[in-house]
Amino acid sequence: MSIDALPPLREVIAKHGLSAKKQLGQNFLLDLNLTAKIARQAGDLSSYDILEVGPGPGGLTRALLAEGARKVVAVERDARCLPVLEEISESAPGRLHVIEGDALAVDLRPHLTAPYKVVANLPYNVGTELLLRWLTPASWPPDWQSLTLMFQREVAERIVAQPGSKAYGRLSILAQWRCDVRIALHLPPQAFTPPPKVSSAVVQVARLDVPRYEADARILSDVVARAFNQRRKMLRASLKGLLPEIEEALILAGIKPTQRAEEIGLEQFCALARIVADQRKS
Repeated sequence: MSIDALPPLREVIAKHGLSAKKQLGQNFLLDLNLTAKIARQAGDLSSYDILEVGPGPGGLTRALLAEGARKVVAVERDARCLPVLEEISESAPGRLHVIEGDALAVDLRPHLTAPYKVVANLPYNVGTELLLRWLTPASWPPDWQSLTLMFQREVAERIVAQPGSKAYGRLSILAQWRCDVRIALHLPPQAFTPPPKVSSAVVQVARLDVPRYEADARILSDVVARAFNQRRKMLRASLKGLLPEIEEALILAGIKPTQRAEEIGLEQFCALARIVADQRKS
């Protein structure tokens, strides 16, 4: 049986008695037109391995295979979904590798040929944690080339937010420092079964070979975390534990000590991180 000949997802769910589990952050996307649209956002798939996290009943998995993915590595911790994914695997011999486990705990490197692409309707309860891990590897550039990910709309807006907005924060900076980011699609709650209480969005994250501005990754992450953990405070207060002479460092970076984190752009944060690194060496 080919991918196109597989039964509708609603029939598959009924046959296998599947229902989305809240504790696993599941909301199933059953519209195959939408899953195809998401898969296409990742561009050419024919020369890449694709990592999918939380495939569930396999709607997006089908789309990735139908769009020509060289291989799909699907990580699923819900054992109820494994027989469904096995049926999809039989329709695309040798192109779908299913791993039962928690994507936060499984070492996927042996199963993927770099550079690979990540395309996933991420479970809500682990989406942000996975993104942060992908954005902060031990070395850059990472093994992945792009991330095409479904998030709650609020998280998606944080990823692409600009200075001055309420959504702007640590996630915005870590994503935009070394990647091009954009919201590719918006999806209403009614697109999912069961409908979540919030809207969703697909974010496209394309890695850059080198960061936009020079900075030590650990120091930048520390600076940004301190700044936004107390985002209502002036930076001279929220960052006072970074250096003894923090006000001088802020001024050197072109930042007024009375400014707040949400007013500071990526370039200025990177400049401050470089100054912190230099002063710690001296």
